[in-house]
Amino acid sequence: MRSAAVVNAEIRALWAKSGSRLSAADEAKYQVLLVEWAAAVAAERAEDTEADEEAGAAEADEEAGAADAAPRAPRTGPVLRLTRAA
Repeated sequence: MRSAAVVNAEIRALWAKSGSRLSAADEAKYQVLLVEWAAAVAAERAEDTEADEEAGAAEADEEAGAADAAPRAPRTGPVLRLTRAA
């Protein structure tokens, strides 16, 4: 399975090539790519969730052995910065 980023790049190229309107053939290709992209995103999220769960289990094992350790801060994601459109 191709990555979501690769499929997204192909979708963007399809739109760039066509301008603002897709031909019937390009529309059909777009629909196929959209389904492929959605499947790739779902697979990548599942992989990320699985990796997070494995990391959480490893951390729990470490914490069980280190009862004297200070509590850890919760994990957070990157800061989202919103900008206003001109």
